[in-house]
Amino acid sequence: MIKVVLYGPESTGKTTLAKQLAKHYKTHWVPEYMREYLQKKWDIEKKFVEKEDLIPIAKGQLQLEKKAFQQVENLLICDTNLLELKVYSEYYYDGFCPSEIKTEATKDNYSIYLLTYVDTPWEPDILRDRPNNREEMFRIFEAELKKQNFPYKILKGDKEERFENAVKIIDKLLKKK
Repeated sequence: MIKVVLYGPESTGKTTLAKQLAKHYKTHWVPEYMREYLQKKWDIEKKFVEKEDLIPIAKGQLQLEKKAFQQVENLLICDTNLLELKVYSEYYYDGFCPSEIKTEATKDNYSIYLLTYVDTPWEPDILRDRPNNREEMFRIFEAELKKQNFPYKILKGDKEERFENAVKIIDKLLKKK
């Protein structure tokens, strides 16, 4: 099974690309559970993410991935994973990340990380809060991949360029399989 994860700062086209790739390869994609969870929290409580939300978010993401994994034969596209949650947790909470998330996030469970660069236009919404920190966040995301020694490729350019480059990368992985 080839598992591809889209990974990187907010508003860099991960969801759009995940949908495009899933359609192209006629496979499933795993949405970002954190977005669903936090949108519901905002709608009900008018609150943003808090430390006590991290474990439920992680569990929800893993459940979505497990369910999708059981429905595909050879390729799964993930619109984030727990490594992204780890990075955000440590960034927002001064280095804090629950050990359960760290343990799961640092397992080498993915064939490739597609790291999305910050050259896409910022699309504001209620859950996004760092339009001026995207370059810094990109460096943090890339540093984490290097620290874990996970395989990755950087995707830059407009939607079409990113899609074409992602397809080339995934096609190579599928040929090796």
